[in-house]
Amino acid sequence: MAFTKCTLILAFLCFIHTQKLGINGGNQPIMAAAQGIADCGGKCDYRCSESSDKDCKTNCIFCCGKCNCVPSGTSGNRQECPCYDKWPNYLGDPLCP
Repeated sequence: MAFTKCTLILAFLCFIHTQKLGINGGNQPIMAAAQGIADCGGKCDYRCSESSDKDCKTNCIFCCGKCNCVPSGTSGNRQECPCYDKWPNYLGDPLCP
């Protein structure tokens, strides 16, 4: 329970920090926003289907909502969604699966 609260608090603080820094480039559209990813849940179901991390889907849905994309496959392919690397967990590792 504490891990989840810490993760959410850190993710929120990182979000605020990235908004202040303009990590998305300010005037550049976020990748796939024009494609209109509406099914974060479905894409994250597949993305996390082989993961043993109990928070995988929660983190994936958070990241999909912020980044408007989910990398293809069940792991890797992070270059398809560079925004995914902008969100660290409380250890500094990537939050997004």
